[in-house]
Amino acid sequence: MAMVVQQHRESSSGSISKHLDAGKYVRYTAEQVEALERVYAECPKPSSLRRQQLIRECPILSNIEPKQIKVWFQNRRCREKQRKESTRLQSVNRKLTAMNKLLMEENDRLQKQVSQLVCENGYMRQQLHTWRDLCFRKMLMLSISVMECHFGNSEIRHLLRPMMQVTPLNCGETLAEFLSKATGTAVDWVQMPGMKPGPGSVGIFAISQSCSGVAARACGLVSLEPSKIAEILKDRPSWFRDCRSLEVFTMFPAGNGGTIELLYTQTYAPTTLAPARDFWTLRYTTTLENGSLVVCERSLSGTGAGPNADAASQFVRAEMLPSGYLIRPCEGGGSIIHMVDHLNLEAWSVPEVLRPLYESSKVVAQKTTIAALKYIRQIAQETSGEVVYGLGRQPAVLRTFSQRLSRGFNDAINGFNDDGWSILDCDGAEDVVVAINSAKNLNASSNTLSVLGGVLCAKASMLIQNVPPAVLVRFLREHRSEWADFNVDAYAAAALKNTYAYPGMRPTRFTGSQIIMPLGHTIEHEEMLEVIRLEGHSLSHEDAFMSRDIHLLQMCSGIDENAVGACSELVFAPIDEMFPDDAQLLPSGFRLIPLDSKPGDLQDSLTSHKTLDLTSSLEVGPATSNNRENAAASCSARSILTIAFQFPFENNLQENVATMARQYVRSVISSVQRVAMAISPSGLSPTVGSKLSPASPEALTLAHWICQSYSYHTGAELLRSDASSSEAVLKTLWHHQDAVLCCSLKDVPVFTFANQAGLDMLETTLVALQDITLEKIFDDAGRKALFSEFAKIMQQGFTHLPVGICMSTMGRHISYEQAIVWKVLAGEEATVHCLAFSFLNWSFV
Repeated sequence: MAMVVQQHRESSSGSISKHLDAGKYVRYTAEQVEALERVYAECPKPSSLRRQQLIRECPILSNIEPKQIKVWFQNRRCREKQRKESTRLQSVNRKLTAMNKLLMEENDRLQKQVSQLVCENGYMRQQLHTWRDLCFRKMLMLSISVMECHFGNSEIRHLLRPMMQVTPLNCGETLAEFLSKATGTAVDWVQMPGMKPGPGSVGIFAISQSCSGVAARACGLVSLEPSKIAEILKDRPSWFRDCRSLEVFTMFPAGNGGTIELLYTQTYAPTTLAPARDFWTLRYTTTLENGSLVVCERSLSGTGAGPNADAASQFVRAEMLPSGYLIRPCEGGGSIIHMVDHLNLEAWSVPEVLRPLYESSKVVAQKTTIAALKYIRQIAQETSGEVVYGLGRQPAVLRTFSQRLSRGFNDAINGFNDDGWSILDCDGAEDVVVAINSAKNLNASSNTLSVLGGVLCAKASMLIQNVPPAVLVRFLREHRSEWADFNVDAYAAAALKNTYAYPGMRPTRFTGSQIIMPLGHTIEHEEMLEVIRLEGHSLSHEDAFMSRDIHLLQMCSGIDENAVGACSELVFAPIDEMFPDDAQLLPSGFRLIPLDSKPGDLQDSLTSHKTLDLTSSLEVGPATSNNRENAAASCSARSILTIAFQFPFENNLQENVATMARQYVRSVISSVQRVAMAISPSGLSPTVGSKLSPASPEALTLAHWICQSYSYHTGAELLRSDASSSEAVLKTLWHHQDAVLCCSLKDVPVFTFANQAGLDMLETTLVALQDITLEKIFDDAGRKALFSEFAKIMQQGFTHLPVGICMSTMGRHISYEQAIVWKVLAGEEATVHCLAFSFLNWSFV
């Protein structure tokens, strides 16, 4: 009986062991887990070769099969993903809680009247006011004495008038009026079109419905302390791109540790058709009893000209009504900001066609209020380390590049006399204005640009109708060869190095290859900074083999068609290939500003999406005709296009460069008009080839061909079977874990499509993908393996490439376990459309 029991136990133990072996269950020791964790910290997704190498190098893992190690890494990545998702959900929950509190306060504000002021002792208040007035008068006289030593008596007279208006009463009235707008009902606010509040939004935005001037308001939650936010917002030139300068002429201490400042601010004009604006303002900073920090500001009346009387003729005095920022600390860190911008921009001083631009609260909201809140959010994310940029550049450096590009472009458009600009004699038509700055050292955006002669700027403004600004700028960005002259770009790039050559002296052929290398973008992708490489070769025999590539630093903004009132810009400047942080910049470019919105004027033919960016529709689901109509309906029927191109020159070439610049800008205007006619809903031209658009029939069809051909050749399914509709197939293919790419079968094969994993692997975008040839990504071994299998691909329909190495556009090496190549058959005739590649288990080496 005992022997029977013993045999039964041995049999049971054997069956359990078999079951464990069959299930491949492994219990790891603490030492094994520690070794695997070290490898995971270095490479979360090791290749098969790396896992085998790990087993050989770590004796404690010798008893574990490679497949089990692969499963361990898969489980580890899954746990990491779950942990990050849990952290994200907790963050969203905290944000929703704060936003809910903010919305409840907004609701209470709409239901309640302005609370009655606490009665104070009249006698004590009068005594306090008298004492403060006396102190302020003494401080004023001291400041005036100091300024008289710095300025002449004639220059100080116009500064005395605004300073004598500074009293505690002014500050108290400004504070009360601002708070009544920020948290009360002094202004009839309505929600900003297209800016719905929610957990994913930057904040709550509103514009004035009927009030004197134009006004905008914002409320948002930012993970920065109130003092840091106030410091950022006070530095207006750092975030307000239209601010040319801000001078603090005097500062007085105030109660509660606050300050009172007298400011003179100059802002740029957005076009060549209107003068710039300036402001004399009083800024009051204080802390309320509840701990909130307030920065409020308003214009002072009767302030005369600015500090530089000679430059005053180029400015129109505008008025800032009580505006500012209310910053309240939150429990657990962060702050809630209430922002108000209320201006009177004196629309009478601009042409009739531009007045909607100066009478629109939407424009003020986009350019000032929303821009300020987004900038603070950007700084907060950079501080927390959430923002990752390319080419090893720090966020502050890239932000400085964007600011310098914008500032240099604004300087070119405005051409202020005190910067050294003067207008050359225009021809009879005067359609293109040519300005010149003959200074040998032109201060360009806080960096000295050394030139032998000077800088010349050709600029013009024109009216564009029936074309959304975002669509036109996006087209100009993606199709530079449609409007630009490569030889002119080459001249500007050569002049940057002080190696002048008049355009045409060194004929160069543009190969047609434009590679866009992203550097960084803002949190909501409304502005992108990138490097453009234009490939060219000399046509002369003596240096035919020398590369004539040109590199441009480019900033593109406002390509979201749903952003109401936002202007669109494409600004670029030639740079050296390895441009340093203090690289010299001479910006040129385009600016489109919508004037009004007339959805009813748009026709049914909707062809605005001429881009290869599939992600916009894939993230939110398939695009329908209704979605496209709504997007087109939000576009402006009219917009002002401003063009400005800058050219360095030598003194002996000034007239030649001026003639060339005027002719070139006219040719660019003609090209832009042709492009606008081609992409406008009312005048589509077949000469401009259409591209693969988001969720377009071409994209849906290509995704269907890729999956159908894979199944036909290999007998297996590329995607899961539940993706039945065309839109679902495209979306599933886009998010597929393996890198899927399509390559043309031309003499020089280039990539025509890639899913998200493919773009990540090549470190590129869908726009730049079509400039990448097949040979560029494979090393010698990979090219030999592919060419040796090419005949098999064409006969059998597919093949498997062994483990290998390829290269991204950034020069990084990528390892993959296997690559599958198959023919993509098109239509019922089953003609070969292209080759498709699928790289399995790829990772950066």
